[in-house]
Amino acid sequence: MLAALAVTPLTAVAETVSLPPSDVDLVGQVRVVAARHEDTLLDIARRGGLGYTEIKMANRGLDPWMPGEGVQVVLPTQHILPQAPRDGIVINLPEMRLYYYLPAKGDFPQVVTYPISIGRFDWRTPLGVTRITQKVPNPSWTPPESIRIEHAAKGDILPPVVPAGPDNPLGQFALRLGVPGYLIHGTNKPYGIGMRVTHGCLRLYPEDIAALFGQVAPGVKVNFVSQPYKIGQAFGITYLEVHHPLKEEKGRKEGALGEIARLLANRGVATVDVDWVLVRRELAKPSGMPVAISQSDEVMLLDANVDDMGAQVAVQH
Repeated sequence: MLAALAVTPLTAVAETVSLPPSDVDLVGQVRVVAARHEDTLLDIARRGGLGYTEIKMANRGLDPWMPGEGVQVVLPTQHILPQAPRDGIVINLPEMRLYYYLPAKGDFPQVVTYPISIGRFDWRTPLGVTRITQKVPNPSWTPPESIRIEHAAKGDILPPVVPAGPDNPLGQFALRLGVPGYLIHGTNKPYGIGMRVTHGCLRLYPEDIAALFGQVAPGVKVNFVSQPYKIGQAFGITYLEVHHPLKEEKGRKEGALGEIARLLANRGVATVDVDWVLVRRELAKPSGMPVAISQSDEVMLLDANVDDMGAQVAVQH
């Protein structure tokens, strides 16, 4: 069973939501929008604060270049928070998503999440913990020799320094990290967000890096994790969210059931209480959205009337 859907107008900003209690792992809400005649899934993804891969996973069977006038498009804007301290920035590489836990102001801590692009298989984004060391507006780009050689082999001769401006692949803002050579930055090619297309850095939509740049300060912790399978709980229900494992993590896809069983055990969930048919179905065709794989008796009664997708639909006007 998918988490509840909401049919809402589409807004063009990443959503900042209240951080739930420590025993609740879900944030946001899945939404549904109607495509316009001229829309591609990439257009809808950008307006909805999503990357390409995640919107494509949530809408299998739709033509990504021409979904069609009035076609209902699911926006996977509900997420299980990664299993990591709720502090600073957490980046889940398989999910291609960044979570920033804003400094608490009063009694209402918040989290904001942005889609990202990550390093290609041959230019991997590293795992581990680092920090933001410098904020750089209007950055110039000094391409490393390895990248200049790669581009030259394709007939693209890069200059020693690319000045700030519309042709700069770093975009308008960059956050330098403690790991030498790695940045969180914008882009001059926004329709690559949500793909493995970088040389190891993290790219955000121009509007998202502008927002994040204004939110963070040097010293903020940045935690890179790899969690293709996330287990979350909320109000007696256990949820599973599946993303494609990184290509370089060999054997992780084949060992998915065992990894999920261990994650459930770590959360105190008995395997007999889990619908393993649903688990296998989600592993076979990941939606990238939280799917209920066990539920309390109360919720089972509430869910007696569900739509054909097996999801409650909340229509907001």
